[in-house]
Amino acid sequence: MTDKRLRALLMLSAFVAVPALALSQAAQPNGTLIVSGQSGQVPVVQINGKSYVDVEALARLINGSLGFKGNQITLTLPASTAGTPTTPTPANPGFSKEFLKAGIEEMTVIREWRGALVNAVQNGYPVSDEFVAGYRGQAATNLRLASVAVSTDSDRDAFQLLSNEFDNMQKLSDKILAARKNMNYISPDALKDDPLDQKILSCARALASMAASGQFQDDGSCH
Repeated sequence: MTDKRLRALLMLSAFVAVPALALSQAAQPNGTLIVSGQSGQVPVVQINGKSYVDVEALARLINGSLGFKGNQITLTLPASTAGTPTTPTPANPGFSKEFLKAGIEEMTVIREWRGALVNAVQNGYPVSDEFVAGYRGQAATNLRLASVAVSTDSDRDAFQLLSNEFDNMQKLSDKILAARKNMNYISPDALKDDPLDQKILSCARALASMAASGQFQDDGSCH
């Protein structure tokens, strides 16, 4: 029972006394008191513009107890409701600090990985497994660290998109490596309109926007 409801009950019963005090035998109930969340009701009598209820009936209604000491009456509320704080509904916490840091580090490595591949293709440099191994290994490590840092719903949803970005970067790297191994000619502009490369760029922009806002917002770029 909240403090507000308790004060209302105490105001209503402020002039309540033992049955022999103010309520005469001739007084007739002309209303009822209903406590929200409790079954039953208590008769209310109005005398001289004031409302009175039987304090014993009130105690029974709310599953409370009464204590008497001299002319003092103590009403004790049930333990399950007395002083129970209202728990607010938590707001969306967004990204946790740890996940955001790990995610940014992962995207930094992926950006460097892509940049190295684009530079190699544009300038005709050789591309080998050793060339991309460092980027690939660091990106895989950072992705694992990001998975460990997941603690909120936003973290969990963003991690799936981060994993998709890693997978697509791996596919692009494998595609270029395969072409080099087969001695296929790769035009310097080969990645300019490559759908997979464009998808990686779009996802990177979406993830950067999410990191800046601190909230998960899926626009479909990383699927």
